Amino acid sequence: MASLIKDAITSPRFHLFATAVLSGATVALILGYQGLERERRLSELKRSIPSPGDGGHHTSKLNNFGASPGSTPDKEDARNQALSRRALAGDFDEELILEQLARNRVFLTTEGLAKLRDSFVIVVGCGGVGSHCAASLARSGVSKIRLIDFDQVTLSSLNRHAVATLADVGIPKVQCLRRRLIGIAPWVKFDLQQEKFDGSVASRMLGAWEDGRRPDFIVDAIDNIDTKVELLKHCHDHNLPVISVMGAGCKSDPTRIVIGDIGASRDDGLSRVTRRRLKLLGITSGIPVVYSTEQSGEGKAELLPLPEEEFEKGVGDLGVMPNFRVRILPVLGTMPAIFGLTAANHVILSITGYPLNYVPAKGREKMYEGMMTYVQGSEDRLARILGLDTVGLKTPLTSGDVAFLAEELYHGRSAVSGISTKLALIRWQRPQHTNMTVIGEGKDMQKCSTVRLRDLVCMTKEEASRHEKEVFKAGKALDQVYEKDTIERIEAKLAAAAKYEPCR
Repeated sequence: MASLIKDAITSPRFHLFATAVLSGATVALILGYQGLERERRLSELKRSIPSPGDGGHHTSKLNNFGASPGSTPDKEDARNQALSRRALAGDFDEELILEQLARNRVFLTTEGLAKLRDSFVIVVGCGGVGSHCAASLARSGVSKIRLIDFDQVTLSSLNRHAVATLADVGIPKVQCLRRRLIGIAPWVKFDLQQEKFDGSVASRMLGAWEDGRRPDFIVDAIDNIDTKVELLKHCHDHNLPVISVMGAGCKSDPTRIVIGDIGASRDDGLSRVTRRRLKLLGITSGIPVVYSTEQSGEGKAELLPLPEEEFEKGVGDLGVMPNFRVRILPVLGTMPAIFGLTAANHVILSITGYPLNYVPAKGREKMYEGMMTYVQGSEDRLARILGLDTVGLKTPLTSGDVAFLAEELYHGRSAVSGISTKLALIRWQRPQHTNMTVIGEGKDMQKCSTVRLRDLVCMTKEEASRHEKEVFKAGKALDQVYEKDTIERIEAKLAAAAKYEPCR
């Protein structure tokens, strides 16, 4: 018997079993200790909070400035509240408003500013990015702004928030924004929704203003992937104009911030994950995003463990388990502001109809070059069909022109079928006599295609090949090749291109 016990104790299997039991017991002790420690700290916290009836304390709902309704606001807040009430009641000199917005009016034209002043914009997420976006919209003349955020201003918010001060710490971010912005633009109407956004409340939160006005634009400044995807899916399904702002964390190079289609945003972690999640929902393009093409590198900020001094303050409770170290996202205070202002800029230009001439996003240049090459080849073949000498023929297009047509006008899809792959640009109508101009003679001769933005339609390469054979070569009328609704849809796009053409 003793021999059997000795053999069992010396067996490697026994050693493994004993190690497993000891490890399990150790983990159980650690978890048990942590659970008790958490209960102790929670109990101390609860005991430190006086009861509502103790010492004359009374509970009451905070007002829009984060104070008790019975408290007296400071002189600045009182003045701003009074000024806002007057402005919203119509008792505010229109000339003063126009003087404040004079620079915008000169830039956007009187008609453009009128569109902006009549607009309704929703900003979802009022932190570093959303606060700068909302502040810029209010300063620029947007008259109706709905602010959505469930969170409160914290001390750590002050390195990147647009308007928050120490006096705002602890109050809801939506109330903080209204509190400060009515002192800048008292005529702006704010709709505050201090609630967490998700798919279940999307219809209500992104719904019409009280007068039935649908939002002219929605700004997604959410940093949570789940809710970001839910918002973008709702906007896509309900045809609501939206721009989504991606991650500013760990970014430091403002020259790398671009606006591009969600399908092209491949260098930013948040946009990459968002794009993949949207793809699973059948959404591959058509959503403009603000993102950074900056790459990580030696010496640059990355996700870091929580510093020891912060951990000692008890911030470890933010982790999944008590006293387990968490990771934080380093954010340079200037970068969320640039992201937010970039989004606001896009909204302002879109609402007022100002031309959007963005530099092609990284990863799309090759596609634009391919589309330019196709136009060159198509114009060359068309000239030969018309019996012209095509040697040296050039086309007057830039990659910016192609990007405008592909992304802004046709939203990365064929105008015929809606397909978003293997796209090409081709002339819609066959010219009667010529498609080029000739200047000079001999070695100084220059041949240039007469194609303009208003002439080009976006199709797949297969559709363009069919169009070339039937419309250019066979000379068929458009109504012999396409349905009436397709022709009307494309001609509306060409009319829009003609409108913006003089600005390019």
